Amino acid sequence: MSTMKLTLNDFKENIFDYIQEKEWNYKGEKPAIIDFYADWCGPCKMVAPILEELSNEYKDKVDIYKVDTEKEQELSAMFRVRNIPSLLFIPKEGQPKMLAGALDKQGFIDVMNQELFSK
Repeated sequence: MSTMKLTLNDFKENIFDYIQEKEWNYKGEKPAIIDFYADWCGPCKMVAPILEELSNEYKDKVDIYKVDTEKEQELSAMFRVRNIPSLLFIPKEGQPKMLAGALDKQGFIDVMNQELFSK
């Protein structure tokens, strides 16, 4: 498995349909991470291989998605993405948490343990 590209339609179908529902209601089977990135972003390029590694190591525990902020401007605007990379951590239950900036591998593991697996 590897990270999966996410479009606005994919988001509404698989993550949360914000048109139909007003309260956050995650549709996924597993916790998820969404990486809001741009191809020209240096820190985004540093994060990409880490997320690929994690998508393989945690393939049964978490889904990892990537959103191209230049192509998916409506989705980026919905989450008020101002800095990239911005990372949305979505637990199976509860509210998602957005973090701006690049993380190293251990940083991702720490946030995943705190935000995705401890709830």
